[in-house]
Amino acid sequence: MDNHTTGRGGSRSAVQGLAWLAGAVATCAALAIGAVLAVFATLTVVVIALMSSALLGLAVLASRARRSVRSKASTDSDIIEARNVGGHSWVAYGWNERR
Repeated sequence: MDNHTTGRGGSRSAVQGLAWLAGAVATCAALAIGAVLAVFATLTVVVIALMSSALLGLAVLASRARRSVRSKASTDSDIIEARNVGGHSWVAYGWNERR
């Protein structure tokens, strides 16, 4: 007996059609989720690149500022040098030098 005379083949093809439709929906959902995750990963990389370039820019500005600062102690003859030798004890240098 074939499937057409008994009527059993009709339900099997309907289940196969529903399975195919469910597979197609699941595939589309997986692709959509993958696309959203790819966009999220790309945006994450862009944000990290922007933050690292800002940090690099600040480092360059800090190094320029450090190089441009000059010590004013060499031009002012009234300032003497003092060093902490421990606790509350200090030793001063240059106070007894003649000008």
